This record gives sequence, C-alpha cells and structure tokens, in this order.
Amino acid sequence: MTSEMLDTAFWLTIAAILGLLILSAFFSGSETALTAASRGKLKAQADRGSRGAKAAMLVTEDRERMIGALLLGNNIVNILSASLATALLTRLFGDSGVALATLGMTLLVLIFGEVMPKTVAITFPEAVATRVAPVIGLLIVVFSPVVAVVRALVRGILRLFGLKSEEGSAMLALRDEIAGAIALGHSEGAVEKEDRDRLLGALDLSHRTVDEIMRHRRQIEMIDADLPPGEIITRVLASPHTRLPIYRDSDDNILGVVHAKDLLREVDRLVRGPDAPGIEALDIVKVAMKPYFIPDTTTLDEQMREFLARRTHFALVVDEYGALQGLITLEDILEEIVGDITDEFDVVRKDSGLTRTEDGAWLVDGSMTIRDLNRAMDWRLPDEEANTIAGLVIHEAQMIPNEGQVFSFHGFRFEVVGKRENRITKLKLRPL
Repeated sequence: MTSEMLDTAFWLTIAAILGLLILSAFFSGSETALTAASRGKLKAQADRGSRGAKAAMLVTEDRERMIGALLLGNNIVNILSASLATALLTRLFGDSGVALATLGMTLLVLIFGEVMPKTVAITFPEAVATRVAPVIGLLIVVFSPVVAVVRALVRGILRLFGLKSEEGSAMLALRDEIAGAIALGHSEGAVEKEDRDRLLGALDLSHRTVDEIMRHRRQIEMIDADLPPGEIITRVLASPHTRLPIYRDSDDNILGVVHAKDLLREVDRLVRGPDAPGIEALDIVKVAMKPYFIPDTTTLDEQMREFLARRTHFALVVDEYGALQGLITLEDILEEIVGDITDEFDVVRKDSGLTRTEDGAWLVDGSMTIRDLNRAMDWRLPDEEANTIAGLVIHEAQMIPNEGQVFSFHGFRFEVVGKRENRITKLKLRPL
C-alpha cells in the first residue's frame, strides 16, 4: 500500500514539475516577445483587424505592470518546481538529493524554461506576442494587487537613489527608436542615403527652429520704395526671386512684399488703354502685400503648418527686439526634407560650397550650414551651438580667427583659408 502511494506521489510530482516548466517557458517567452515586439507592427496588424495584436497593444501600454506580472508568475513557478524537485530527490537519495535537485532544475529551467522559449520569442516576436497577449492580459488583472504593491515599493527605492521615470519619455524613446532604425537600415544597406536624409529631415522639423535655416538679412535682396518706377521694374525682373521685400529709408523698415505677378498686373493696368497714366504712376507700396513677421524661435513644423493655413510661402524673421534677422520660405522648409530644390531661375553654384582639393581635404564656404555639410559628407559635426561651419569654428575657438590659423576639434582639422572683415568666408577641412 505504501509502495503504491509512493509510486503515485512520484509520478504526480514529476507531472507537476513538467507542468511548471511549461509555465516557466510560457512566462519567459511571453516576456521576451511582448518586450521585443514592435508596437508599429502590432498597430498595423491591429488596424487590419487582428484581435491578438489589439490585446498585445493593450498589454504593452504599461510595460512596468506587464513585466511585474510576468516576473511574479515566472518566479512562482520556478521556485515551486525547484521545491518539488528537492522534496522528490531528497526522498529518493537522502541529503544528496538537494545538490542533485539544484543541478537538475538549473539545467532544466535554463534550457527549457529560459533559453529555448526566449529564442523562439525573439525570432518571431510579433507572432508570439499576438498569441500570448490575451492570457497575459488576464494574468495582469489577477496579479494586479501584488504587482501594485511591488511597483510602489520599487519606485520608492529608486527615488532614494534619485531615479524617477519621466512622463512622455516613451514618446521621446519612440522617436529615437524610429531615427535609430532608419540610421541602422542605412548602415546595413537597406535604406539609401537620400531616403535616410528625407526621413530624418521630416523627423527633425519639430526640433529645429526657423533661425537655423533662414536666409540671413545680409543675403536678402530688397527693393527701395523710393527708387524710380523704371528702376524698380528692372530690379524685380532681374531678380531670380518671385517675392521681394520693399523698404524705405532703412532695411529694418519693411513696408511690404511685392510679388512679381502683382507688379506685372499693375504695370499692365498702367500702360494699356488710351487713358493709361503710364509707368511713372506706379506706387510699389500699394502693389506690395502686407509683410508677415515671425519670431526666430518658431519651429519648422509649426511654421510649415502656418504657411499652409495662411496660403502664403514667405515670412520675415525677427528677433525678440523686433529687429529683422532674415527670411524663410516654404521651399526652405521642404528642402530640409528633400534636399535642394532648384528651378530655371535659380543661380546654381557648380561647387555648392564644397570642393575637394588635391591633397584630399575639403574647401568649405564659411556660410554653409553644419547640417548641409553633415548630410553631404555623412559627418557628425555638432550643430547645437552654431548653424554654420564658420560659426562652429568661432564658437570652439572662442575668438574670431585670422586667415591661416588652424584648429583641431571634433575629429577634424580646420584651417581658415579666407576671411572678409569679421566673417570667415572659406575653410579647409580634413578628418583627423
């Protein structure tokens, strides 16, 4: 009778240990799959009607609670299986059964409870996640009281060490994940450089301001409202730009922006017909549109939305004191995504501000933006403190260098080749 009971208890214990190992594999694989699964792919499957994907999206919304429930379940089954194995082997082999149970359960849990299920889960994360998510969602509800206590305890301990989770960090991490995936795809040959630049350019619009890409006031072509009408018409026709600011007395006193088509209509009105007053009656200020001013701290995505809402493509940029800093157009913002846009009237430079020298170095215009240089050369020069390459040299040197001076920073050798007044016009760069 005792032998039969022992045999029955033995096989029941073996069955319980195997069942617990299966549960351990389930918890380990679920944790890996739900953590590694791409929320983007799950969202796409959920939009196509996948209930498993919708459950996985719901489960992974609060990853801290999900991981807490999974770890709780995994630890319970692992500890229980180890305890049963110890009791079983101790009854069979005496005190040496403890060592045998420890060794045996370590191997079984490692192989069948951890490595094997996690290998499958990491190979097919979305497929596994969609299948286990409904069950895990149920377990999270069951374990929620214990998980809530553990969660509060953990957060309290972390606060003692100055660690605190930030609100919105998940959204920032998602953006970084997308940018990292694009950069990784390019490095592995799956994404072309042009595609990478366009995608990253679109992502960066919300982090860049208009003063970083605007045309500086020094480069703005303006029309003096007091010039003779004939001279005004000649200058407008000679300009490659369609819209030109109109000023009087000082270029800070912007009266409006004249559109070449509006000027053409006015000229047509003044010269046609028997009673036409003639060109001399032209009043350029009446033809000009009201100027549109924006602060230099406006982000590019916000400004693009404003352009589309206002149905205009041209804005003048001012600083906090209202002084003119430059101008920006919708085309400038689009160029941050697609690269340079040129038409039949644009003056295209052959060297584009970047020329290779015979000794392997690069001649760069000082006014070239760091962002454009990085995109053209695949470099990683920092652009947080300066917009142009000349500005970067001045910032790092903490002075206005003289022609011929050489500096080394950020892994490059910078030589000042050309200078006009206080402006660096040409630099020679060589990677160190």
